[in-house]
Amino acid sequence: MSDTPDSAVDGAGSSNTDVDCFCPLGGVMDLLSRRYAMQLICVVGAIGPARYGEIEETFDGVSSSTLSTRLDDLVEAEILAREQYAEIPPRVEYELTDTGEELCQHLDPLLKWAEKAQEG
Repeated sequence: MSDTPDSAVDGAGSSNTDVDCFCPLGGVMDLLSRRYAMQLICVVGAIGPARYGEIEETFDGVSSSTLSTRLDDLVEAEILAREQYAEIPPRVEYELTDTGEELCQHLDPLLKWAEKAQEG
């Protein structure tokens, strides 16, 4: 065994060089662990450009403020795009960005697994 830091061994006997840094995952997990975040990504992905009312209909018992806050969080993270149209009455639509589309594709197997786990 070498004395260099690259060959450090933890108490379990495994090399630290075998472990990838999961640091970038922290920010993503913080966002996705917020209430209704993953569901919103999937709902908007399923119905395409969606108005607030359409999104709200898919959530039973969620407060407007919680839903609005989560949509704002996802827009700020560039997972969703928010388009406001200059119409009377005002119309706002939410749509997945390219990053949101990619994330939605990665979430799909997880959600299917969770659904299966609940059944069985």
